[in-house]
Formats: sequence, C-alpha cells, structure tokens
Amino acid sequence: MRLKTIVNKCCHFKGFVTGNARFDEEGKSIIVELSARKNSKSMCSVCGTLAPGYDTLPTRLFEFIPFWGFHVYFEYAMRRVECPRCRAVIVEKVPWADGKNHLTDHFCQYLASWAKEISWKRTAERFRTSWETVRRAVANVVDYGLKHRDIENVTALGVDEIQWRNGQDYLTLVYQINQGCRRLLWVGKERSKDTLKAFFEEFSQLNKSFAERIEVICSDMWKPYLNVIADKIPRAINVLDRFHIMQKFGKAIDEVRAEESRRLKEKGKDPVLSKSRWCFLKRKGNLTEKQDFKLQELLQMNLRTVKAYLLKEQFHDFWDYSSPAWAGKFLDTWCRKTMYSKIDPMKKVAKMLRSHRELTLNYFRAKKQFNSGIVEGMNRKINLTVRKAFGFRSFEVIQIALYHQLGELPEPKFTHEFW
Repeated sequence: MRLKTIVNKCCHFKGFVTGNARFDEEGKSIIVELSARKNSKSMCSVCGTLAPGYDTLPTRLFEFIPFWGFHVYFEYAMRRVECPRCRAVIVEKVPWADGKNHLTDHFCQYLASWAKEISWKRTAERFRTSWETVRRAVANVVDYGLKHRDIENVTALGVDEIQWRNGQDYLTLVYQINQGCRRLLWVGKERSKDTLKAFFEEFSQLNKSFAERIEVICSDMWKPYLNVIADKIPRAINVLDRFHIMQKFGKAIDEVRAEESRRLKEKGKDPVLSKSRWCFLKRKGNLTEKQDFKLQELLQMNLRTVKAYLLKEQFHDFWDYSSPAWAGKFLDTWCRKTMYSKIDPMKKVAKMLRSHRELTLNYFRAKKQFNSGIVEGMNRKINLTVRKAFGFRSFEVIQIALYHQLGELPEPKFTHEFW
C-alpha cells in the first residue's frame, strides 16, 4: 500500500490530486505532492466564487499529522484567481488549510485535541514541534468554533470575574447556564462597566434579538455589573450570587471573632476563641470531630461571635423557601432582628440584604433553578486552565485557552477521525 493511498483514504480533497511522496534531503520528513485536477477552476478564498486563474505562486509546504515518527508535509503551488465579485486578484481557497496558515486543518485539530488534555508545552514536546505551533493550532480551532457556534438557544447567563497573572489583573467571564448547555460564552479584559457593555454590544451585533431572549442572569452584587444588566436586559430576572451572599456572612463572623479575640486577650481572659475560625465558618456537616466538639463548647458561652454564628445559621433557612412572598417575610424578620443585635458587621450584612431585597428574592422567582453553584463550578475549571497555562502572559493567549477548554465550540468534520 502506498502512502498516497493512505492520504486519499484519510483526506479526500475534491478537485485536487495526491501525487508522489518522498523524503526530504535529511530524511527526517515526508513530503506529499498535491496538485489541482486538470481543468478545475479555483475558488476565491474571500467570497467562495469560482473564478478563472490569474497566475501560480511558488510551492509551499503545509504541515500534516506525523506518520510513524516522521513529520509530514503537503507540497502545493497556490494559484491566484481574478475574482469578478471581489474585483481583485486573490489567492485561491484550498480544503486542507485556511488563509496563510502553514498548518493543515487536520493537524490543527489533532494538536488542539491533545492540548485540551495536557499542557501546551507538553503537547509541543510530544509531537516535536514548537509551543508557538501549538498556540496557532488551538487558535485556528477556536476561530472556527467561534464563527460556527450557535447562540440562538441562550436564555440564561452567569457573570463573574477571576484574577489572573498573580492577582494583578481581572478577567470578566460570561457563561451560558441553561439546563443541558453550560459553557463559556465570552472573556473580557479587566472588570469594569465598559467590559460588560462590550459583551452585550458584541453579541447584539451577532444576533439582534440576543438581549431580548435572556430570561435569567446570575451575578454578584458589584454595582457596575448590576447597572449594566439593568440597562441592557431590564426584563431579565437578575439572580444574585448565593455564594457571594453567604461569603459576606463568613467575612462578618471572621471580623467579629477577630475583634472579640483581641478584646479577651487585652482583658487577660482565657483565649477561648483561639483556633476556632473554621468552627464558625464551616457548615455543621463539614466539621471534623475535633472542630465539632470545640464548637459545642463555645456555643455554651455568652460570646458575640456565637450570637453572630447563630444569626448566620438561622439565615440558612431562607434558602429552603419556595415562595418569594414567604421568603421575603423571613428576610424582613431576620434583618429586623439582626439590626437589634448591636453586632456591627452583621448589621452591615442586614443592610446589604435590605438594599438588594428584590434581587435576592429573584432566586425564588427563577424557581431556584439558577444559583451561584453553576458559576462557581465553571470558575473552578477556569482556574485549573489558568494554572495549567502557566506562562501565558498575553490576554489574547489566555482568551484562546479558555474558549478552547470551556467554550464547547463546534469542530470541523473530516473524512477520517484521527485518534
């Protein structure tokens, strides 16, 4: 069996003929000759119109998937066409590569599939190529996916931000969180009002009715985000991030405990709150046996920290309601009770909940189907990608890596599936 037979079986290029295969001068690479079928017309790479030929460029090499440890290249002399629609002389479109890319589409997808599983550096080492080649391969696959993805079914969004580059910068992330389809939709630089505006403007250009179809959006309580959401999708239900709400409780209890621990130390009393931080921050079911025993001891004492902890535990009942009306009554009662507690950090939490009352109750209006757990789960995958992509200092590169890992992007179909 000849190599050209294998290539024809794997890749059927309509209008082109596979010729002879040979080793290069060093004997380390295989070069497969390709040529246009006789009397076949060239296709404009811009508009796709069949057009008469203008001239032929020098031969070029396109890197293909390695065979048996040898690098494999397609050798072809690109033709230029005189396109009547574009009214210009343009290089033809070929089925194995896109534009000026020297990597074949097959090789791009092959490298990109490995780059999903292992780091880009390790992928480059595995296939004896460069890190830059892997980057270009992933960028090629991501570019195809972004152009061909479907955004018609997007009705629920999640918005959050993460730190990267050792906490020096932020990325704004927008997810689709529909049931059965959860993916990364968009990555923006920095965390600002203009960043989130750019997302809505970009997707409105892709589909004019995009904003009108959004029914639910999950976000945290950062005011710039809330203002943009209210402006761009006023009819959508804005569900506040449950995780960030409970995070406020954790910070308040930590503040109360630290202040009370200092006060007891200044008065020369027993340091009963020493090593008790996680006793108050963890849920009961997650406590170790030692932590649970210490917590039971502390609950017998008349401490401000204990009162703050009990207020937090009482608030957990809020999430068990189904009716927005009854949940609202519980929230009002809890806030009123907390405002009389004289524990300033907890009073701040109560004021925050009062100021965001309607947005907090949207969790129940959305039938409790959307919560921060979905967004936080995606964020953990994002952080894993960022850690795996150590050394990515450019926003453009980390953007490509995140789309590749979490964008659930469509991929081109080939005659043969490579694995």
